[in-house]
Amino acid sequence: MQIPENEYLALKEKEMEWAKNVIKTQEEDKRPGVQYLRQRPVTDIKHMLKTTAELYPDKIAFMTKFKKGPYVTITHKENYDNVNALGTAFIKHGLKDKRISPIGETNYQWSVSYLAAVSGTGVVVPLDKELPYNDLKHLVKEAETECVIFDKKREATFIKMMAENETPLKMLVSQERTEHEEVDGVMVYSFWKLIEEGKELIASGDRSFLDAQIDHSEMAIIIFTSGTTGMAKGIMLSHKNIASELMISPVMVDANKDDIFFSVLPIHHTYECTCDFLMPLYLGATIAHCEGLKYITKNIQEAHPTLFLAVPAILEALHKAVWKGIKAKGKEKTVRTAMKVSNFLRKLGIDITDKLFGEIKQTLGGNMKMFIVGGAAINPQILEDFQSFGIMALQGYGLSEAAPMGALNPDNKPKSNSIGLPFPGCGAMIADKGADGIGEICIKGDNIMLGYYKNPEATAEVIKDGWLYTGDLGYIDDEGYIIITGRKKNVIITKNGKNVFPEELEYQLSLFDTDMALIESMVYEEESDNKDDTLIAASIYPDWAKLKELLGEKAEDDSEVKKYLWTVVDKVNEENPGYKMIRKINLRHTELEKNTSKKIKRFVKENKMEM
Repeated sequence: MQIPENEYLALKEKEMEWAKNVIKTQEEDKRPGVQYLRQRPVTDIKHMLKTTAELYPDKIAFMTKFKKGPYVTITHKENYDNVNALGTAFIKHGLKDKRISPIGETNYQWSVSYLAAVSGTGVVVPLDKELPYNDLKHLVKEAETECVIFDKKREATFIKMMAENETPLKMLVSQERTEHEEVDGVMVYSFWKLIEEGKELIASGDRSFLDAQIDHSEMAIIIFTSGTTGMAKGIMLSHKNIASELMISPVMVDANKDDIFFSVLPIHHTYECTCDFLMPLYLGATIAHCEGLKYITKNIQEAHPTLFLAVPAILEALHKAVWKGIKAKGKEKTVRTAMKVSNFLRKLGIDITDKLFGEIKQTLGGNMKMFIVGGAAINPQILEDFQSFGIMALQGYGLSEAAPMGALNPDNKPKSNSIGLPFPGCGAMIADKGADGIGEICIKGDNIMLGYYKNPEATAEVIKDGWLYTGDLGYIDDEGYIIITGRKKNVIITKNGKNVFPEELEYQLSLFDTDMALIESMVYEEESDNKDDTLIAASIYPDWAKLKELLGEKAEDDSEVKKYLWTVVDKVNEENPGYKMIRKINLRHTELEKNTSKKIKRFVKENKMEM
């Protein structure tokens, strides 16, 4: 809804005062981790795009592939023009103030669709590309989506949905088609043709999108959690939520306009969307799209990225690949000695990692300077190995309700067992603290969601007095770093009233897995045979290739494999009191079942069985 021009100018002045205060808060924060004070104030995503295009018009914004072959580059100015054109075409086709959903692989068309939807057209509602038909249909209805922009793989899904006429859908847009076409009686618009139309409209004087008003406090984004149909909650985010994230999170790590971010994760997730898509656009940096998980190594060699945001599984795979290469050349002992030398010299401020580990760095593109990992716990040894090689590897923390960043390790003083420090101007506290100092982690800041879509009851359960109750359990150490011990809903309460955190034991399993032979584990509770006690069990999916290397022919005998796994479990049990001890192992030949966010489903029966 348009407001008078003078009122709108006053609104934007007020928003700019807020943005400048966010920057001021950073300057006043004297913690050692707050070190990179070079951010500019932005009020919203539209303002961010405009100012980036003005500051860095000719810098490359995207390295992407529309077909097999070399990367194609798109500058920040070209990207800004494409966003304006698509947004203008959206409005021309009746989508002003409507809900618009991009879906598909992480690519350029998805990115422009998101920006055009959110920067002056309406509300953007990213959809999970892994969801089955009925779940997608449910979310389209729930969010009142009128337009979907999809890739080729999902075209038939939405043509069918449109033809059924049971949803609010009015417009379908193909990311690949070059012309508007009727398919099976349904009109399918071309993403590229809409951009052409938008450019023509702007050239003829259409400023409907260029002059569109943005109130940064209003809902602009709906992110659905990865729950099943009927359980998924819509997280309402504003431009203010995102703008605050863009301004505060780069203060702890050296991310800047000269970086190339390597984009691998599904872009509909807030972690990837905010940190690996919107963040580099804000910085004036470059986004290099990976063609898919199996192309990571190939694309790294082509794009030569400097920053890689990952989930633990990806970083673990890279770590294993590096060590596999080292061992294949018979250099393990030499490299481990060099790591000790490197660690000693780095403490003295001397960095000779390029000389010692140049070959390893070349396998990661030659320019990699930083990994940031989030989404789940990771073995700290993996982070520390990369740090020894001269590549900073850090843990961060977030959840979609926080848009998503809640904490991050500073690159000048990381703690590999911690999720990091809260950002300047944001707060962290522990609620309902027990005698051990552990309680629910709560965070506060301008990044906290507006609430759950159409669900005030659920909102009231997690937001209290401005604090977001995360559902994660942990404590804050004497330097202000947050350490997670588990998830509140996953806590095992033993028959004698003791609390056991499954994630803590899973973390210890990875810590004592010195051979790196465990891929994943899930700790859970069973009733003991006499029903008088709680039995702690662990389903473990090992690296079968690694076990073959370690055990030889014995790796073909499950009983021998279990003996090996018990050597790791016994080390964990030695560290813990009796009520925390793992007393049963389920040996897995298949991965644990996961949701679309690749998080283990803790309460499905199949994950508590040998498979």
